[in-house]
Amino acid sequence: MPSEIININNREIMLVGTAHVSQGSVDEVKAAIESFKPDTVAVELCKGRYDVMKNPAAWQETDIVKVIKEKKASLLFVNLLMASFQRRVGAKLGIKPGEEMRVAIEDAEAAGITVSLIDRGVQTTLQRTWNKLSFKEKFSLMFQSLISIFGAEDLTENDIEQLKEKDMLSAALEEVAKKAPVVKKVILDERDSYMAGKLGLLEEKRILAVIGAGHMEGIKAKLGTEIDLDALDEVPPKKKGYGGWIFAGVILLLVLAGVLKGGVGQGMQMVGIWAASTMFFSAVGALIAFGHPLTILVAAVVSPLTAIHPALASGWFAGLTEAWLKKPKVSDFQTIHSDIETMRGFWRNPITRILLVVILTNMGTMFGSLIAMPILTRILLKH
Repeated sequence: MPSEIININNREIMLVGTAHVSQGSVDEVKAAIESFKPDTVAVELCKGRYDVMKNPAAWQETDIVKVIKEKKASLLFVNLLMASFQRRVGAKLGIKPGEEMRVAIEDAEAAGITVSLIDRGVQTTLQRTWNKLSFKEKFSLMFQSLISIFGAEDLTENDIEQLKEKDMLSAALEEVAKKAPVVKKVILDERDSYMAGKLGLLEEKRILAVIGAGHMEGIKAKLGTEIDLDALDEVPPKKKGYGGWIFAGVILLLVLAGVLKGGVGQGMQMVGIWAASTMFFSAVGALIAFGHPLTILVAAVVSPLTAIHPALASGWFAGLTEAWLKKPKVSDFQTIHSDIETMRGFWRNPITRILLVVILTNMGTMFGSLIAMPILTRILLKH
């Protein structure tokens, strides 16, 4: 997508759309700074991502136990999956993800040009997205993100250049948005508005904005309009749902009906089947994640209770156990970005393995519940 200059309120704003992992994008950014001679270079980065770019070691300060306790393990895992896709494509093409942003900052600073950060905080964006998703939509997002990792293998540099019409984020979101429209709304549309609003606040006469190509049309349409940045910075409460409580109620009613119809013996049989199913599949989930034997045991023991209590999750207990037994080292944080470039690396790195324990244990418990439900129903109908 070619660069475009927009005149608004006696200011010139040059939008440069990039593919994020394209050498052509890096060259285009360098040429734009040299020819346009802006007063400020605005980049699609928030303060957090900018700090990490300037100080990669900041990642080492992540508290994985805190992540699990705050119920953000799945959120972090999805973020790493998306980063994995970008890094694998970048490795294939011999360029680091976000290199055009790094070049924009370095060239601007070298020329004495100010740098403006116009993107919304990545944590705010992720939390707004996650809190608005239903359970089904979260599962879909996880699945599509996993698929995107495998898709990186077949991309050529020519494919990446063609993606500049949308950029990689937009292309990846298209399939996800079909099943979870809120993802596109929050990650793409809201950020279009946010970045347009931030650009509108800049006072410099000549502004060069380096953005993902997928944001070009959205930002162009919203430049010069009134945008409530404070509203876009808010993190709404989690989407409330009663599905978990309804499911738990159904299970308890089935067992109670079994007791009333067939006596305590039948009720105990149904409880045993329920417990065995959730325990078995939770343990399998933790085992697939290569969890410690004690982690697998914890996953199995807590699963029957957590399966009928929506406020609890077997994966949290298993993940905290794994983190306690195999506390991540500084070196694990240092190698995580290279480890996530391969599927094997997700299991090899202790940090991502802990996240896998959380996610796969929860999925195992859910699967065990779904398997047990029709079995309990058949037992009830037979008597």
